[in-house]
Amino acid sequence: MVREELSSETEYRFVEALPSISDYSRLRAAVGWSELSLEAMEVGLRGSLYSVCVYHGEELVGFGRVVGDGGIYFYIQDVIVLPEHQGQGLGKVIMSRIMAYLAEHARPNSFIGLMAAKEAQMFYERYGFARRPSDRPGMFLLWEG
Repeated sequence: MVREELSSETEYRFVEALPSISDYSRLRAAVGWSELSLEAMEVGLRGSLYSVCVYHGEELVGFGRVVGDGGIYFYIQDVIVLPEHQGQGLGKVIMSRIMAYLAEHARPNSFIGLMAAKEAQMFYERYGFARRPSDRPGMFLLWEG
């Protein structure tokens, strides 16, 4: 199901749907992430539990998704905002929508994980995620329902 909402305060449009493979690839490249095969991206995106796209006009400028088994494990992946659109709160909106999805679907004691760059860890801490010990990468949150 595709749910679309226009932001009344900006020219951004938020759509709960998967992006095209070409748009997803373009976002990844814009933030310096590794290149993936088209097949890998297609299979990977299809396996998403939830995703939200941010459009500025017709251009995809932000994206985030949740993957996992839908019961015990949920992982937040691919929270991306194009550099020229950063600093406008789009990442916060993406995360707010992801957290709303988790509030509806995660059960008590579900494990919610993510991998964050060191410079982004504080961003995720505001949503309740804790840093793991230095010998164990990533961040986590045990859902309390």
